[in-house]
Amino acid sequence: MILSYHPCFEADKNILCAGREPSADDLAAIKAAHAVILPQGCYPSLYEMAHNNCRHVFPNLDSRFKYPGKIGQVRLFQRENVPHPRTETHLNVDVFAGHYGGFPAKPAFDFPFVFKFDWGGEGYQVYFIRSVSEFQDILQTAGDYEASGHTGFIIQEYIPSNNRSLRIVVIGQTLISYWRVQNNTRNFCSNLTRGAVIDAHSDPDLQALAVTSVKAFCSRTGINLAGFDLLFSSQRKSRLPLFLEINYYFGRRGLGGSERFYEILIAEIEKWIDSIGLRLA
Repeated sequence: MILSYHPCFEADKNILCAGREPSADDLAAIKAAHAVILPQGCYPSLYEMAHNNCRHVFPNLDSRFKYPGKIGQVRLFQRENVPHPRTETHLNVDVFAGHYGGFPAKPAFDFPFVFKFDWGGEGYQVYFIRSVSEFQDILQTAGDYEASGHTGFIIQEYIPSNNRSLRIVVIGQTLISYWRVQNNTRNFCSNLTRGAVIDAHSDPDLQALAVTSVKAFCSRTGINLAGFDLLFSSQRKSRLPLFLEINYYFGRRGLGGSERFYEILIAEIEKWIDSIGLRLA
């Protein structure tokens, strides 16, 4: 029996768990299943229940929950020894201050650099820091966030990249790549929600290099549903793609919209079911 919690994938048994924690009935259904299909935004509790009580679960969200937030992703990049911008992670402002013996007049990174809070997406909660005063202001903002329970930030080397980043979307065994190009020079973020445009055709050789790197990374980590952001430096001779972020929720415009995304997703789930030797009734 194949059990689906995904509202868009019909299996032998279908349950919705949106907006609630899993129950004893869910546990019984999962234990009776040969495979479980989960929604992209499932709670950690549902994933843990499925992972601990069923041999086959799609998608694989181990890395998402073991390495949460931007801080966790940096640690995952370090563990897997993949190229990424030089980065410091700090759990809070006090940890940062303790690391440097107080607030330094000059940070460890040369200006400009990038400051990211541990949460947020689509280019939000990301700041381009050009001066000591901007750095002090963002540290004050970090302290204000901590007072409301939001903690953690990273400081990252700025990589000039001709105002573009490469998005690689992984859906099962399908990988789709496209550039996001920011034409507004006043905005350094290359997210589509911040005004960037899609370019699926430029530099196919660089896209191929990045796809190969992401495919190898996913093979080692088990990630099979995510959007990866990578950079190629415009000032370094190296052609190595630099891993920037993993987005477990990602926009679908570059894929052709939600309808196209679900077409690919359903086809990949069916392939995954076939690959583990199962079949829908």
